[in-house]
Amino acid sequence: MGKFKSFLFGCAMALVVLAGLAVWSFLPWPGLVALGVVLALWMLLTRSGRQAGSVTNVGISTLPQRLAASSVVVIGIAGVVAVLVALLAMAEGYRETLSSTGNEETAMVLRGGSAAEVMSVLERDAVLAVLQAPEVARDAEGQPLASAEIVVAANLPIRGGAPDEDGSVQLRGVGAEAWKVRPGMRIVEGRDFEPGRRELVVGTGARRQFLGLDPGSEVRLGSDVWTVAGVFESGDAMESEMWADAEIVAATYRRGSSRNSITAQLTDPGAFSAFKATLASDPRLQVEASTTAEYFAKQSEGMTKVLRIIGIVVGSIMAIGAVFGALNTMFATVASRAREIATLRAIGFRGMPVVVAVMLETMLLAAIGGVLGGLVAWLVFNGYTASTLAGGVGQLTFEFRVTPELLWNGLKWALAIGFVGGLFPAVRAARLPVTTALRAA
Repeated sequence: MGKFKSFLFGCAMALVVLAGLAVWSFLPWPGLVALGVVLALWMLLTRSGRQAGSVTNVGISTLPQRLAASSVVVIGIAGVVAVLVALLAMAEGYRETLSSTGNEETAMVLRGGSAAEVMSVLERDAVLAVLQAPEVARDAEGQPLASAEIVVAANLPIRGGAPDEDGSVQLRGVGAEAWKVRPGMRIVEGRDFEPGRRELVVGTGARRQFLGLDPGSEVRLGSDVWTVAGVFESGDAMESEMWADAEIVAATYRRGSSRNSITAQLTDPGAFSAFKATLASDPRLQVEASTTAEYFAKQSEGMTKVLRIIGIVVGSIMAIGAVFGALNTMFATVASRAREIATLRAIGFRGMPVVVAVMLETMLLAAIGGVLGGLVAWLVFNGYTASTLAGGVGQLTFEFRVTPELLWNGLKWALAIGFVGGLFPAVRAARLPVTTALRAA
């Protein structure tokens, strides 16, 4: 019968842990504040709460005597939080870089069924038909504000890599209106390329990532030598690219008159639906249109999801180790304080204050570890520049973004580890028979 009761109690404890973690995972920060207020009121206004406060004060006052064991918990949890936040910051930075590219006032046209620019091919007749759509804005001379573009991959030596280590950079051949449909782009060094010449302008991200992209430098792309005319800045994914005249890029890479995509300025933000309907009604066209904001947001989804999954999996594996570290430390703490806890129980302290006291001590260590890990992640990784393949054609340079939301999630993970690591030792301390504890001590 005793074994059956122990089994039922163990099942109940497992359910409590699962339920607690489920609620905790969806808890916003105001919920934590509310829990803190309720706990504080309970400790101030009730007898059991005041008893819990007394036991907690005693436990915290002895932490310096258990500094080594307590440090194991703090450092272990800090490591979990730092790694988790860093990996999620990578995903957030990647997503933000692509999502901030484009807007609702410009549209991108690809061949029907193409998931990305590099997979799309638009013949000359299709390009001309798209440019004649009435929803495409025009300049003072009546020319459509649209750029038919080519996207190809070029290999260049990576800055800081081995002598024979090359990386893939995206070379975009653009039309004369490319700068007008992307007004956020500006030359920050050198000058724009001259149409009809093998000249490039490179993004600041590409310049940081690859060698030989300073203004005036010459690089070999395809079978030809190109001159870097200038450097541009845009604050989005375009900074990872190199731009050149579309006609010269097409000749170098033997693309003929075809293009990969068209980026067009619409007459107004509300014209996209009409623009899409115009293209769909033209029997000459088999194309798909999306706003540039929608296109780049969709490009970020797959990689962002992968990075987040990696972060959660790695964080979970590390969290399991941190939980066992917390369990080991707190079980040892309870064992070393067995006589003290038994004495408190003997003079009238109930089991609940003991449970709360041990839990609060563990959660305090977990909170310190969470704050420390979040601080390390913010100091080391926030703004850190990295690159990865994007859109199947070239490396995208982006910055890690350690946001308040990620820091809050890291703290929640830390407190969840503290909850699991402290609950079982706390319950054991409360259930320990007084006479047994006094004799063992």
